[in-house]
Amino acid sequence: MIEEVLDDAKARMGRAVEVLTRELGTIRTGRANPALVEHLRVEHYGTAMPLNQLASISIPEARLIVIQPWDRQALGPIERSILKSDLGLNPSNDGQAIRLAFPPLTEERRRELIKLVRRRIEEGRIAVRNVRRDCADELRKLEGEKKVSEDDYHRALEQLQKLTDRFIADVDRLGQAKEAEVMER
Repeated sequence: MIEEVLDDAKARMGRAVEVLTRELGTIRTGRANPALVEHLRVEHYGTAMPLNQLASISIPEARLIVIQPWDRQALGPIERSILKSDLGLNPSNDGQAIRLAFPPLTEERRRELIKLVRRRIEEGRIAVRNVRRDCADELRKLEGEKKVSEDDYHRALEQLQKLTDRFIADVDRLGQAKEAEVMER
């Protein structure tokens, strides 16, 4: 029973870190990255679809994303969705593809992005701690129902804390890497 709770905690904490990784990938840095646009929702033929299902996304240069839709009718909706997004980029449409040029980030914009990264990191830590709390409650319930001994309960709490510490360290590492990437010129 304790192993099931700990395995569940490990899986849920892992998913929290995966979600954080995806969220950090959508934060713009000085470099072009397909993760910035691939999940943008595009309204096409009455359906909202992720951009990566409507077009191929390529990075020919470090500061340029080229979006080539499979259906030319999608150029307009893709362009509108990029303009509506919080990327702050102006798409260039040549009738065949959309180009997104990434200007260098200003120092002020870098500071704003660092704040955003830190907020997302804190949300990731909170998600991991919430999993710890839920699993600790489950363990407490098992101990209260006399399904596990008091010693086993305390050992399980220690293991749960070690697991939590490991995943929080992963979250912090992700945050430091993203902050360094944002500050890179």
